[in-house]
Parts: sequence; C-alpha cells; structure tokens
Amino acid sequence: MTMTKAYDPLDYANLARSVVTALLESASTALPPTEKFSGSGVYALYYTGSLPFYSHISSSDLDKPIYVGKAIPTGARKGSSQIDSDSSTELFRRLHDHAKSIEQTENLDLAEFQARYLVVEPVWITLAERFLIDHFKPMWNTVIEGFGNHDPGSGRRNMRRPHWDIIHPGRPWAAKLKAAQTLEEIVRLIGTQGG
Repeated sequence: MTMTKAYDPLDYANLARSVVTALLESASTALPPTEKFSGSGVYALYYTGSLPFYSHISSSDLDKPIYVGKAIPTGARKGSSQIDSDSSTELFRRLHDHAKSIEQTENLDLAEFQARYLVVEPVWITLAERFLIDHFKPMWNTVIEGFGNHDPGSGRRNMRRPHWDIIHPGRPWAAKLKAAQTLEEIVRLIGTQGG
C-alpha cells in the first residue's frame, strides 16, 4: 500500500504559494508606482523591451519576471520588536530605487518595465521571495547578479563590478569598480544559462 501525503494548507510551501498567487493576480503597473503607498512585501519586475539577449523573456504578457524581490520593514533585519509595518513605505521606496538604477543605465528604458507588487505581513515576505526565485529563476536574480546592489561606500572599493553593471553600464558608483568579466562574457552567460 502506498502512503499518500495529506494536503496541509498551513505547510510553508502552500502558504508561500498563496502569497505568490496573490502577487501574480494583482494588476501590473508602470515602474515606479506613481501613487505613494505604505507597507512592505514582495514584487516582480517585467521587461518588455527589445534587447536581443533578453528576447526569450521579454513579453507584454508579463509571464516571466526579469527580477523579483522583497522589501522588509525597517528594523526587521535586526530583529527589532518595534517594527511598524503599517506605516513603512519600504516597498514603495524599493521600487523607486530600482527605477532609478534602470534610469541611470545607457541601454535600458524605464518605459519598457512593468511591476507587480503585494503588501504582505512581514512574517511571510522572505518565504514568498524565496518561492518566487525558486519558481521563476528570474534572470537578474540567478544569472546576472547585482541589480539590487547599492553603492558599497569608499571603504569597499576593492569589490568587483557586478555583472548587471557590466551589461547595463551607467550607475556612477559601479563605474568606479573593476570589472572581472567583459560584456561579451556576460552576454554569453545569458545565452547558456538564461535561455
């Protein structure tokens, strides 16, 4: 006799799926959102442009995100018990940070991006982000690292330039870092791993 595992709606994977489903059913919006909102949560960015090396993921159907991420309330990383997720604007701010990074590039057009986002109870945010990455394996999360990076500061200038900044030059702070790979090598990486 075979054992059939009973469905547990409170299993972490099933709870994560419910958050992801709610995100994917939400309406898409231009990046960044124009109307300020409060809360933290998860989001997915979609590319609809015509760069040849993204042709396999570029779509107006928004079925495959190029990047997914999370925005947790201020203080959550340090385990603060004073977290006020209702007044946090972390998700709104994070989407604006990403829009600024895209605007600074020489070869991306912000008008060719769409976003979906979902305000989520903080306890589920990291779990939902992990599930989104595992499920979609978005290009900028798994193949081209560095999109979500910030200026490392003057004390850490010996870091390498992220792949994202090699293929999408323009962020002033990244131009000061040494590139470990060439543009051609990164494009080849996209072709072998992102296809």
